[in-house]
Amino acid sequence: MTKDSIREKVWDKMIDEKVGRFPFPIKGRIPNFKGAELAAKQLFSLSIFNDAQVIKVNPDSPQLPVRTQLLKDGKTLLVPTPRLKDGFIQVKPEDVPKGEEKKAASLSHINKYGKVIPLIDLPTIDLIVVGSVAIHKDGRRLGKGEGYADREYAILRELGQPLVPVVTTIHSTQLVASHIPIDSFDLTVDWIITEKDVIKTGSQYEKPTGINWSRVTDEEKKEMPVLMEIFELTKRR
Repeated sequence: MTKDSIREKVWDKMIDEKVGRFPFPIKGRIPNFKGAELAAKQLFSLSIFNDAQVIKVNPDSPQLPVRTQLLKDGKTLLVPTPRLKDGFIQVKPEDVPKGEEKKAASLSHINKYGKVIPLIDLPTIDLIVVGSVAIHKDGRRLGKGEGYADREYAILRELGQPLVPVVTTIHSTQLVASHIPIDSFDLTVDWIITEKDVIKTGSQYEKPTGINWSRVTDEEKKEMPVLMEIFELTKRR
């Protein structure tokens, strides 16, 4: 099966089993799902979450409970800007009044509580949480097909960020037995958290170590100024 056919199969299954949740349609996006709070709660029981002080989380709806709780727990949140236009937004817990954590963690209000920070000022990240469309138990992952999670990870590694655990929270219907094709730029996950289970993948697939500049076009550098910024930074190094 191709990557796209696996995505379509998962989206269709979620629709058939009525486990998708607003925003609709779930096709073409990281799907929100019934039980997202339960999956997040499973994550909160793990030491990799409790020991982390700076956590990078994708901005999609099913990971809102994760973003909310980490702010409640006094941790620092990093969220990529839409389509990586400006890099990453940092929200510090001390800048969020008590009771407003969910609002601060939402994409529509996050800029009122956080700010875009220069790449050279990114704090050391302890944990990465990504959304997914389909996941194999060995850690192979499919996003919605635009490659942002893969590129965000490559950017962080290019900037010298350390290897840290990568987690995804999904609905159990998003687990697939099909062979997921994998490329050198694909990000794999170390932990899969569903509304039912916690799965340590023990993934044997190597994660990206940085940006493959041969795959970055001049047009992409214009669309994502952050890429040009990193390119200039690495040249200066």
